[in-house]
Amino acid sequence: MRRFAPLAVLLLAGCDLSMTQQPKYAVYAPSSIWPDGTSARPLPVGTVAQGDLAREAAQNKPPEVTAALLARGQDRFNAYCSPCHGLSGYGDGMVVQRGFPPPPSYHSDGLRQIDGQFFVNVQTQGFGVMYAYADRVSVEDRWAIAAYIRALQLSQYASVAVAPEAREKLR
Repeated sequence: MRRFAPLAVLLLAGCDLSMTQQPKYAVYAPSSIWPDGTSARPLPVGTVAQGDLAREAAQNKPPEVTAALLARGQDRFNAYCSPCHGLSGYGDGMVVQRGFPPPPSYHSDGLRQIDGQFFVNVQTQGFGVMYAYADRVSVEDRWAIAAYIRALQLSQYASVAVAPEAREKLR
């Protein structure tokens, strides 16, 4: 142990506070170095944050619709969407009943005809008074919600012709 003492003394002698006590700009401090007068620099053109390309690819590729995906979609829809859109998607949720402006019904002709990607994009970016849910709902869950919305739409316009076995159960 004694033979390492001189080494420890040499190592500690190299430590000083020069890295913490150096001239630097505080966040958003004015600067005379740059022509625009700010110390904060814009990101270089073409900069992509780590993981952005993978997230974008996942957002643009719908998963296979399975019972598990629809169950997850129903759970996430009930948690995030039903306060405004209602449990059945007519735009009559509890928040609307308390005075908030009603969102459009998922059962309108326009929204029944639209691509499922639209629902994912609206959840990601927001639309009208609806704010973006990208930081609250994962891409996978956004697709699950979109699949569940499509299932809600189909359930409201199902007929016995689509499910003939239902005729026997209704009697």
